[in-house]
Amino acid sequence: MRIAIGADHAGFILKEHVKQTLTRLGHAVDDHGTHSEASVDYPPICIAVGRTVAGGGADRGIVLGGSGQGEQIAANKVAGVRAALCNDLYTARLSREHNDANVLSMGGRIVAFGLADEILTVWLSTAFAGGRHQRRIDQISAAERSQP
Repeated sequence: MRIAIGADHAGFILKEHVKQTLTRLGHAVDDHGTHSEASVDYPPICIAVGRTVAGGGADRGIVLGGSGQGEQIAANKVAGVRAALCNDLYTARLSREHNDANVLSMGGRIVAFGLADEILTVWLSTAFAGGRHQRRIDQISAAERSQP
């Protein structure tokens, strides 16, 4: 898969680790920044990741910050993005299985490298279940299209 990734300063170290993990797993990585621990605003980075995914330039996206919360919110401002904050394995699985999440958000101040690798593996390998869940995804997409 081609994975777009971005982080603010608080997620930078986790981003660098996740990039190595993705590469080791055979995925192509498109890094949208940041490139250091110097303070930076996360919205433009997360929106760029979201636009890359929604536009078809990447199969999935990953956004990282201190908690991952703001990053998830910013990415979700892009139509077609379904970003999920997953700081545990259960939400990682359900975000894909039930919500067909196409952007993963994690908190660099919450998730250690080992758990991040496990979350990433579950999130990348879990298929969307479809069925009744597709109806709900369609409702979200319709709401996005009706925005002024």
